[in-house]
Amino acid sequence: MQKNTKRKKSARIAAAFIALPLIAGCVEQRVFNNGPVITQDQLDLVPVGSSQDQVLLALGSPSSRGQFESEVFYYISQKRAKTYEFEKLKLIDQRVLSVYFDEEATVSRIANYGLQDGKVFDFISRTTPTSGEDFSFLRQLLTGRASPSSILQGTADTGGPNGPF
Repeated sequence: MQKNTKRKKSARIAAAFIALPLIAGCVEQRVFNNGPVITQDQLDLVPVGSSQDQVLLALGSPSSRGQFESEVFYYISQKRAKTYEFEKLKLIDQRVLSVYFDEEATVSRIANYGLQDGKVFDFISRTTPTSGEDFSFLRQLLTGRASPSSILQGTADTGGPNGPF
């Protein structure tokens, strides 16, 4: 009789170990968005040649502003996710939508930067930006090396004469 009880107990434990991965596979991943989520419809409202007021109406206030050669609006957004409540949020995607203005304060170009294969990549023109002050700022934002004060001021700590990289 005791052997039968041990077998039942062992069978229950084995069933629990088999069911645990199946139950864990049913758990949904929760995604959290930080920053503005800008849709293609909103981007279509600000073609090249639009005024700064049109950009502000269509996209809202920028996360940061930069002024290297001309003014730039940066819209910074992140997607983070976790599967379990006790888990730390993991960064899934980070994007920086940059709206560049010319001397007349009209849109000269728009770029949507993110990381692809570990490099800063423009998802609109499908190119990697060239080096320069703006590129250093974007790289710091996307790799998490920008300080909060540099984001608020629209400048970046370049880490010395040759920049951070």
